[in-house]
Amino acid sequence: MTQGAGQGPDVWSATQPDLYTPTLPDLPQIDGTGPLYVVGDVHGYLEELRAALREAGLTDAEDRWAAGDTRLWFLGDFTDRGPDGIGVIDLVMRLSAEAAAAGGYCKALLGNHELLLIGASRFGDAPVDSAAGTASFQAAWLLNGGQRTDMERLRDHHIQWMSRLDSMALADGHLLLHSDTTAYLDYGSTVEDVNDAIWQALQRNDVEETWDLFRKFTKRFAFRDETNGPLAVRELLDTYGGQRVVHGHSPIPYLTGENGQGGADAEGAAGEAAEPVVRIAGPHVYADSLAIAMDGGVTMAGKLLVARLPLGA
Repeated sequence: MTQGAGQGPDVWSATQPDLYTPTLPDLPQIDGTGPLYVVGDVHGYLEELRAALREAGLTDAEDRWAAGDTRLWFLGDFTDRGPDGIGVIDLVMRLSAEAAAAGGYCKALLGNHELLLIGASRFGDAPVDSAAGTASFQAAWLLNGGQRTDMERLRDHHIQWMSRLDSMALADGHLLLHSDTTAYLDYGSTVEDVNDAIWQALQRNDVEETWDLFRKFTKRFAFRDETNGPLAVRELLDTYGGQRVVHGHSPIPYLTGENGQGGADAEGAAGEAAEPVVRIAGPHVYADSLAIAMDGGVTMAGKLLVARLPLGA
């Protein structure tokens, strides 16, 4: 439960094993038939998330699941930069249980900021080799907007939940990813293989292996080039299935170039903290209409996007 709901981490931790967690590998999948929605990067903006979910009709005035058999996917990056990443995780965890009880589901993908928070919590200042020399998860987490209040409130059940998240999913012909990168191809040729390989890597609790995951899934812009972008998307679709990729990670102003900057794709800061010059109205369709970007740039005074798929439905 969120702190605002009157129950702290100890209460949630005590009840959590009895609640439905849609990303545990040993639980059966629930195939809903209701409408399909996706949520872009949240980055700790809990109040904006609450407002967006209510506006979409997915939750009620008390932030409880109100969408029956609707299927909802979060595309990752729940924490960092914004004020209440742990509150966001608590809300998503609770909605997962409530949606399942109502005949729908609420699921989530692993983002690079989940990898960053897991790494900072597990490994702290332990040195790792990076493209820029010796680095650490703690330093990278702070550089990328890590909030000390999130770390203070982080509990084992949050870490366990994040480490069990899927990395990709197929839903109604949409290939759902967090990052706009082809790095997923390094982990298998099926959705199940990729999810299992990344899940197993996190269970090994190795700092270098976890850093390699973070490094790969911090890369971005694989679909942006007018010539090579559509080819990269098609490679993913041909491998894993689906007709369109839906992703978060790269703020839409960086994909369109409307902010006047190119962003970054290296280990460390990714450019989201720059001042925006545009407002985002909705998802961005690009790469010969094969890709949909869902990061509206909430960290840049943009918009936290919630969209029903297919677009225009």
